[in-house]
Amino acid sequence: MSGARQVKVLFDERSIAERTEALAREIAAAQPKDLLVVAILKGSFMFAADLLRALHRVGLEPQVEFFHLSSYQDGTVSSGTVKILRDIESSVRDRDVLLVDDILESGRTLAFAKDLLAARGARRVLVCTMLEKPGKRAVEIGADFVGFVCPDVFVVGYGMDVAHSYRELPFIGLVVTAQDAA
Repeated sequence: MSGARQVKVLFDERSIAERTEALAREIAAAQPKDLLVVAILKGSFMFAADLLRALHRVGLEPQVEFFHLSSYQDGTVSSGTVKILRDIESSVRDRDVLLVDDILESGRTLAFAKDLLAARGARRVLVCTMLEKPGKRAVEIGADFVGFVCPDVFVVGYGMDVAHSYRELPFIGLVVTAQDAA
Protein backbone atom coordinates (compact mmCIF):
# COMPACT_ATOMS: atom_id res chain seq x y z
CA MET A 1 0.00 0.00 0.00
CA SER A 2 1.51 3.32 -1.07
CA GLY A 3 -0.15 5.55 1.52
CA ALA A 4 -0.93 9.26 1.25
CA ARG A 5 1.39 11.43 -0.81
CA GLN A 6 3.33 14.37 0.58
CA VAL A 7 5.84 16.69 -1.04
CA LYS A 8 9.21 17.19 0.61
CA VAL A 9 10.60 20.66 -0.13
CA LEU A 10 13.95 20.71 -1.93
CA PHE A 11 14.05 24.40 -2.95
CA ASP A 12 11.74 26.77 -1.10
CA GLU A 13 9.90 29.79 -2.47
CA ARG A 14 12.35 32.32 -1.05
CA SER A 15 15.43 30.52 -2.41
CA ILE A 16 13.81 30.31 -5.84
CA ALA A 17 12.97 34.03 -5.81
CA GLU A 18 16.48 35.04 -4.75
CA ARG A 19 18.12 32.79 -7.33
CA THR A 20 15.80 34.07 -10.10
CA GLU A 21 16.86 37.66 -9.34
CA ALA A 22 20.52 36.60 -9.49
CA LEU A 23 19.93 34.82 -12.82
CA ALA A 24 18.41 38.01 -14.25
CA ARG A 25 21.57 39.92 -13.29
CA GLU A 26 23.75 37.21 -14.91
CA ILE A 27 21.67 37.35 -18.10
CA ALA A 28 21.87 41.15 -18.21
CA ALA A 29 25.66 40.91 -17.83
CA ALA A 30 25.73 38.82 -21.05
CA GLN A 31 24.45 41.96 -22.83
CA PRO A 32 21.78 40.34 -24.99
CA LYS A 33 20.76 42.21 -28.15
CA ASP A 34 17.12 42.33 -29.33
CA LEU A 35 16.32 39.68 -26.74
CA LEU A 36 13.59 37.13 -27.33
CA VAL A 37 12.79 34.88 -24.38
CA VAL A 38 11.39 31.54 -25.53
CA ALA A 39 9.83 29.59 -22.68
CA ILE A 40 9.38 25.86 -23.14
CA LEU A 41 5.93 24.79 -21.98
CA LYS A 42 4.49 23.50 -19.86
CA GLY A 43 7.00 23.06 -17.06
CA SER A 44 8.76 26.41 -17.30
CA PHE A 45 5.71 28.69 -17.13
CA MET A 46 6.15 29.78 -13.50
CA PHE A 47 9.91 30.21 -13.78
CA ALA A 48 9.59 32.07 -17.09
CA ALA A 49 7.04 34.51 -15.65
CA ASP A 50 9.19 35.22 -12.59
CA LEU A 51 12.35 35.51 -14.72
CA LEU A 52 10.70 37.93 -17.16
CA ARG A 53 9.71 40.23 -14.28
CA ALA A 54 13.24 39.98 -12.87
CA LEU A 55 14.72 40.80 -16.30
CA HIS A 56 12.53 43.90 -16.38
CA ARG A 57 13.82 44.94 -12.95
CA VAL A 58 17.43 44.77 -14.22
CA GLY A 59 16.59 46.97 -17.20
CA LEU A 60 16.02 44.46 -20.00
CA GLU A 61 13.02 44.64 -22.31
CA PRO A 62 12.69 41.16 -23.80
CA GLN A 63 9.90 39.97 -26.01
CA VAL A 64 8.46 36.56 -25.13
CA GLU A 65 7.34 33.52 -27.05
CA PHE A 66 6.40 29.97 -26.11
CA PHE A 67 7.44 26.60 -27.48
CA HIS A 68 5.31 23.67 -26.45
CA LEU A 69 7.64 20.73 -26.87
CA SER A 70 7.29 17.29 -25.40
CA SER A 71 9.51 14.28 -24.93
CA TYR A 72 7.68 12.86 -21.91
CA GLN A 73 4.04 12.37 -22.97
CA ASP A 74 2.40 11.02 -19.79
CA GLY A 75 5.38 9.27 -18.25
CA THR A 76 8.18 10.25 -15.92
CA VAL A 77 10.99 9.19 -18.27
CA SER A 78 11.89 10.93 -21.52
CA SER A 79 10.72 9.04 -24.61
CA GLY A 80 13.79 10.19 -26.54
CA THR A 81 11.73 11.81 -29.30
CA VAL A 82 10.95 15.54 -29.17
CA LYS A 83 7.72 16.75 -30.74
CA ILE A 84 6.68 20.35 -31.45
CA LEU A 85 3.16 20.72 -30.10
CA ARG A 86 3.15 24.53 -30.55
CA ASP A 87 5.78 26.53 -32.43
CA ILE A 88 6.85 30.13 -31.84
CA GLU A 89 5.49 32.83 -34.16
CA SER A 90 8.30 35.43 -34.08
CA SER A 91 11.33 35.51 -36.31
CA VAL A 92 14.59 34.82 -34.47
CA ARG A 93 16.86 35.93 -37.34
CA ASP A 94 19.79 38.02 -36.03
CA ARG A 95 18.37 38.11 -32.48
CA ASP A 96 19.67 36.83 -29.18
CA VAL A 97 17.32 34.14 -27.90
CA LEU A 98 17.11 32.98 -24.30
CA LEU A 99 15.59 29.51 -24.07
CA VAL A 100 13.97 29.06 -20.66
CA ASP A 101 13.14 25.62 -19.32
CA ASP A 102 12.35 24.10 -15.96
CA ILE A 103 15.01 21.40 -15.92
CA LEU A 104 18.00 20.25 -17.93
CA GLU A 105 18.10 16.49 -17.59
CA SER A 106 18.55 14.35 -20.71
CA GLY A 107 19.05 17.52 -22.73
CA ARG A 108 17.07 16.26 -25.71
CA THR A 109 14.36 18.92 -25.60
CA LEU A 110 16.75 21.83 -25.09
CA ALA A 111 19.22 20.57 -27.71
CA PHE A 112 16.36 20.19 -30.19
CA ALA A 113 15.07 23.71 -29.47
CA LYS A 114 18.54 25.29 -29.50
CA ASP A 115 19.48 23.65 -32.81
CA LEU A 116 16.14 24.64 -34.36
CA LEU A 117 16.50 28.30 -33.34
CA ALA A 118 20.12 28.42 -34.53
CA ALA A 119 19.04 26.94 -37.88
CA ARG A 120 16.37 29.67 -38.12
CA GLY A 121 19.11 32.30 -37.91
CA ALA A 122 19.31 33.32 -34.26
CA ARG A 123 22.41 35.43 -33.58
CA ARG A 124 22.98 33.61 -30.28
CA VAL A 125 20.93 31.03 -28.39
CA LEU A 126 21.46 31.00 -24.64
CA VAL A 127 19.93 28.44 -22.29
CA CYS A 128 18.56 29.17 -18.82
CA THR A 129 17.14 26.41 -16.63
CA MET A 130 15.83 26.50 -13.09
CA LEU A 131 17.28 23.05 -12.40
CA GLU A 132 20.07 20.93 -13.79
CA LYS A 133 20.72 17.22 -13.26
CA PRO A 134 24.31 16.93 -14.56
CA GLY A 135 24.54 13.13 -14.49
CA LYS A 136 21.49 12.55 -16.70
CA ARG A 137 22.66 13.96 -20.05
CA ALA A 138 21.81 11.90 -23.14
CA VAL A 139 23.02 14.57 -25.60
CA GLU A 140 25.83 17.13 -25.53
CA ILE A 141 24.35 20.39 -24.21
CA GLY A 142 24.95 22.68 -21.27
CA ALA A 143 23.01 25.56 -19.77
CA ASP A 144 24.45 29.07 -19.79
CA PHE A 145 22.46 29.98 -16.68
CA VAL A 146 21.37 27.50 -13.99
CA GLY A 147 19.23 28.15 -10.94
CA PHE A 148 20.13 25.08 -8.91
CA VAL A 149 21.87 21.74 -9.38
CA CYS A 150 19.27 19.13 -8.53
CA PRO A 151 19.70 15.68 -7.00
CA ASP A 152 18.76 12.74 -9.21
CA VAL A 153 15.14 12.55 -8.07
CA PHE A 154 11.85 13.25 -9.84
CA VAL A 155 10.78 16.75 -8.80
CA VAL A 156 7.46 18.57 -8.86
CA GLY A 157 6.14 22.03 -8.13
CA TYR A 158 6.91 25.49 -9.47
CA GLY A 159 5.37 24.45 -12.80
CA MET A 160 6.70 20.89 -12.87
CA ASP A 161 4.31 17.99 -12.62
CA VAL A 162 3.68 14.31 -12.49
CA ALA A 163 0.64 13.41 -14.61
CA HIS A 164 -0.51 17.08 -14.53
CA SER A 165 -0.50 17.33 -10.72
CA TYR A 166 1.57 19.55 -8.39
CA ARG A 167 2.32 22.35 -10.93
CA GLU A 168 0.71 24.94 -8.62
CA LEU A 169 3.15 24.49 -5.74
CA PRO A 170 5.26 27.62 -5.07
CA PHE A 171 8.32 25.49 -4.26
CA ILE A 172 10.19 22.57 -5.85
CA GLY A 173 9.91 19.26 -4.08
CA LEU A 174 9.95 15.52 -4.15
CA VAL A 175 6.77 13.43 -3.90
CA VAL A 176 6.99 10.92 -1.08
CA THR A 177 4.42 8.54 0.30
CA ALA A 178 3.59 8.48 3.99
CA GLN A 179 5.38 5.12 4.06
CA ASP A 180 8.55 6.69 2.55
CA ALA A 181 8.43 9.55 5.05
CA ALA A 182 8.21 7.22 8.04
